[in-house]
Amino acid sequence: MLDRDVRGRLRTLSKDSAERVGRHLVMVGRLLQSDPELAYEHAQAAVRRGGRVDVVREAAGLAAYRTGRYGEALRELRTVRRLNGSPEHLPVMADCERGLGRPERALVVAQDPQVAELSAEAMVELAMVVSGARLDLDEPEAALAALGTPQVRAATGVLAARAAQARATALDACGRHDEAERELAPYSAEELAEAAGDLDEEDDVVVYDLLDDTVEGEQVDAPEGDGPPPAADVDGPGHEA
Repeated sequence: MLDRDVRGRLRTLSKDSAERVGRHLVMVGRLLQSDPELAYEHAQAAVRRGGRVDVVREAAGLAAYRTGRYGEALRELRTVRRLNGSPEHLPVMADCERGLGRPERALVVAQDPQVAELSAEAMVELAMVVSGARLDLDEPEAALAALGTPQVRAATGVLAARAAQARATALDACGRHDEAERELAPYSAEELAEAAGDLDEEDDVVVYDLLDDTVEGEQVDAPEGDGPPPAADVDGPGHEA
């Protein structure tokens, strides 16, 4: 269930650890939207076994972000960037700064020199974060301007609906309420609910009890950098996905 690149990175671990970490990563991906707290537990279990692997720290960072642990998410995603040099998580890192009540620092992240390397979708995500940071700073016109980029205007599908919601919020903040309503008019209630993350996603059920991953006398890879400290690999109270 993992793509070839992720499987390749896990080969730096022992065969048993790679298999267990891979199972945890699958569960993180499946649970991140529907049950982020349980996804976070799986991510932490993966870090305890494979904390030196960038995709493991990436999963931990994204799960921490989804559960509102913004400081922890920032630490993990900075570690990922040190490990692989990729700027792909700059939008999330900027939003973490917002979550920590630091919109000015979110704008600094958005000016990183590697922003130009982001995909078109990531550029849209970053534009929405910048718009939110400008609203945090009571700068509604700047918030609206941030959403006027070619990438935002070219967005399609759910991403386009999310961008429209962000523009409507900025327009409302500018006092342009009629324009805000027109911004959302092309989208159905279902499309807007999906864009807001209010629709449940159905998926095949995979059961993986966290207690199955208890280590008995095995050496566990300790995470590097400023992530969570090593711990005995007893992975929580036995939740099931």
